[in-house]
Amino acid sequence: LPTPVSGATARSYLASLTVATEDRTGYDRDLFPHWITQSGSCNTREVVLKRDGSDVQQNSSCAATSGSWYSVYDGATWSAASDVDIDHLVPLAEAWDSGADSWTTSRRQSFANDLTRPQLIAVTDNVNQAKGDQDPATWMPSRTAYRCTYVRAWVQVKYYYDLSVDSAEKSALQNHLASC
Repeated sequence: LPTPVSGATARSYLASLTVATEDRTGYDRDLFPHWITQSGSCNTREVVLKRDGSDVQQNSSCAATSGSWYSVYDGATWSAASDVDIDHLVPLAEAWDSGADSWTTSRRQSFANDLTRPQLIAVTDNVNQAKGDQDPATWMPSRTAYRCTYVRAWVQVKYYYDLSVDSAEKSALQNHLASC
């Protein structure tokens, strides 16, 4: 998992982000082609499962057949890939609301499959589903030890992709980053 920028860098990035009201008009998850082929027969999900897991074995079509996955969001460990979701740390709908509605399909595909920045992470499936498309003003990982890393990653991704923040989101990020 890519390590996010430092707290100081994240605070600097956050200060430069545009504050704007979010607009979900026209959002459709299919506008973000995700789980594209990365290499051979491996798609983005399979690459992240391998990267974030321990002792992950894959079959000839790249599906994880065994291994274990520790979810940094809630501290749970799973031994079946089916119990793990790949979270878009900054959710696709959140990105849409914050500027991705004006992107090309190619840029949305890059965002949805970004293995370079700390944007994709293997976590407990029902935790990811409970998070949905919420931002840090309304959802944070239950594991307090991970919150600083989470907000640093959030700001790094928003900054890299030149996405805006809404005022409640910015306040929540500032509050969390103050102790990072």
